[in-house]
Amino acid sequence: MKIRSTALVKGFRQSTPYVNAHRGKTMVLMLGGEAIADKNFGNIINDIALMHSLGIKIVLVYGVRPQINQLLEKQNLTTPYHKNIRITDEAALSVVMQAAGQLQLAITARLSMSLSNTPMAGTQLNVVSGNFVIAQPLGVDDGVDYCHSGRTRRIDVDAIHRTLNQGSIVLLGPIASSVTGECFNLLSEEVATQVAIKLKADKLIGFCSEQGVINDEGNAIAELFPTEAEQVISTLTEINDSDSDYHSGTLRFLKGSVTACRAGVPRSHLISYKMDGALIQELFSLDGIGTQVVMASAEQVRQANIDDIGGILDLIRPLEEQGVLVRRSREQLEQEIGKFTIIEKDGLIIGCAALYPYVEERKAEMACVAIHPDYRDGNRGQMLLNYMKHRTKLDNISQIFVLTTRSLHWFREQGFYEVSVDYLPGAKQGLYNFQRKSKILALDV
Repeated sequence: MKIRSTALVKGFRQSTPYVNAHRGKTMVLMLGGEAIADKNFGNIINDIALMHSLGIKIVLVYGVRPQINQLLEKQNLTTPYHKNIRITDEAALSVVMQAAGQLQLAITARLSMSLSNTPMAGTQLNVVSGNFVIAQPLGVDDGVDYCHSGRTRRIDVDAIHRTLNQGSIVLLGPIASSVTGECFNLLSEEVATQVAIKLKADKLIGFCSEQGVINDEGNAIAELFPTEAEQVISTLTEINDSDSDYHSGTLRFLKGSVTACRAGVPRSHLISYKMDGALIQELFSLDGIGTQVVMASAEQVRQANIDDIGGILDLIRPLEEQGVLVRRSREQLEQEIGKFTIIEKDGLIIGCAALYPYVEERKAEMACVAIHPDYRDGNRGQMLLNYMKHRTKLDNISQIFVLTTRSLHWFREQGFYEVSVDYLPGAKQGLYNFQRKSKILALDV
């Protein structure tokens, strides 16, 4: 009896490359007070524990804006703002410290849970908070005294690394001490950003109410470069909706992610705190689910090397089994790897093609064209073809030809035209398989 693979098994298998890629990496999570107050917070904690169990080093930075506002309202206190920064006087500082202390204990308690009927069963997490961040006052700006509102002065990077290497999660809040022994209220996004930069973290991850940066069609934008993120920041700044969690949370994160990205943090991710499992889907699936801010595109076309053989085999084997591609042995692939071009996304190969030149005839065969099933609706095939055209021009090749049994119409759409076996270079004619009856198409380049 044939047993079908379950969705669980398929999910495990698809996530394996990401588990391997993320193990041992350092990630800074920026969790605002809005996320902590949301009903999905427990699931986020479970996912953080799962990440930790997979060998990811985690620094969790939490904010307390809504909690501070609630306590201030109960005590009939108000705090003015200057340039979108809360002015923290003595009375407000007491409230801020109360709110931050309560959340620190609440987060630590949730991360310590290990009941047998919960996703964290058997988990033993050490959560460490301390004076890792040294603060300094913001001072006076335009005649306005920020009082006990401050900014980061120094981060004890060595101490954080030692704590992470011991297997603990580092928990940082918005309150930090100064060298004079005073307490200052910091912006949580600034703490997260500076910690990510100083630690040379692999990722900075933030949460907002929506699933990343949303475009006009209501969909999350998968990837932004810093200049593009700055345009979004400008747009959001102009929107008179500062109380909106989407606008404020996204705006705060994007400002930090641009700074982090330009300072060397490879990727910053923005996801929803309302969606169960968003963190896991973003980190352990092929496409992700939120918005990334990156200095370089997560997807690139490049020439293959020997380290890519495993990924190419994973991509082409299903097509070989279906008879779409001619089977290649690993040994053959190793010998021909220099002829392959791949499309890589986040370290995974999602497309490939090979180019075999026949210099005397000024022709080249484009072969072994394969695109991952999840990406066939895009223009990846066109990307590979354009790359091949560029390579042939450098080699003084005037025509590209292909042999295909299934993709005749796609190649015709790209300008290929059908030719006979006589068109093939002499060395290729002798290898033509008349039983396979592949169609031969050519393209002038």
